[in-house]
Amino acid sequence: MRLDQKPFLLLALSASLTLSACDSKKDADKPAASQIAAKVNSGEISVHQINFLLARSGTNAKSPEAGAKLRRDILDKLVEQELAIGQATEKKLDRSPDVLMAIEAARREILARAYIEQITKALAKPSAAETKKYYAEHPQLFSERRIYNIQEIAMPASPEVSTSLREMLDAEKSLEDIINWLKSKDIKFAGGSATRAAEQIPLELLPKLHTLKVGQSMLIENPQAKNITLMRLAAAQSVPFSEEAALPRIEQFLGNQRASEAVMKEIRQLKEKAKITYMGEFAGTATTSAPATANVPDSGDKPVVDPALEKGVAGLK
Repeated sequence: MRLDQKPFLLLALSASLTLSACDSKKDADKPAASQIAAKVNSGEISVHQINFLLARSGTNAKSPEAGAKLRRDILDKLVEQELAIGQATEKKLDRSPDVLMAIEAARREILARAYIEQITKALAKPSAAETKKYYAEHPQLFSERRIYNIQEIAMPASPEVSTSLREMLDAEKSLEDIINWLKSKDIKFAGGSATRAAEQIPLELLPKLHTLKVGQSMLIENPQAKNITLMRLAAAQSVPFSEEAALPRIEQFLGNQRASEAVMKEIRQLKEKAKITYMGEFAGTATTSAPATANVPDSGDKPVVDPALEKGVAGLK
């Protein structure tokens, strides 16, 4: 599972703060002269710091010249941060409760992420057979992939409304007729439209949408949200995705999915073994949560997390 990457400046600042917290180490721990990239007043910036931040940034230079410039840019940022750290220390900001809490929060996050990375790096990559099987089992995403233009209206759920809407759909009533009926019954609703590729639609919904012909509609009832959404397929364009192009992205998606499941399993086992007691206002309020996982791989290099079709611009009222 690829961990979220923070903006470079934040990563650099976090690294600098972490390093500044270790200033109390012995002089023997300081880098050798050949490892020092710059001296800033009484502080030093090492080549290792530059290499660390370069690796974490995930940036690959296209030429030796570009690589040298990138390393120099990182060094310049570290110099600026060292100056800021020096001023913060002089003003004793490093003793501020807020700063101490921020450093502790960063330390906790770094350690937790390191543990998660250790779990995910040990996982085997999806095999070629697995990726090809996924491609074959999901034609709506690949060989029969489409881009859909969808109109929708959402309203509060009730048995009467649900029954009436289904009857109108069976009678092939137009969307305008349905909207007029809702207005006549003084039923509040929200309308919109959106253009979505197949991979941007929840996997449990995609097969149903795939079978619709242009002009047809379907109802989606959400008991948890207590609402009903009527979706009408206004247009659809066939844009297939070749197996050759899809397989690397499927491998990425399946790898992320496998990593997410492994982490969830590990955390669940740790919780079962641990003694966790919620105190004070949190007593008796324990909840069970799980990380969100992607529904389908997108046309890029990472999975799309899209639990529900987004509402388009308000239009049908």
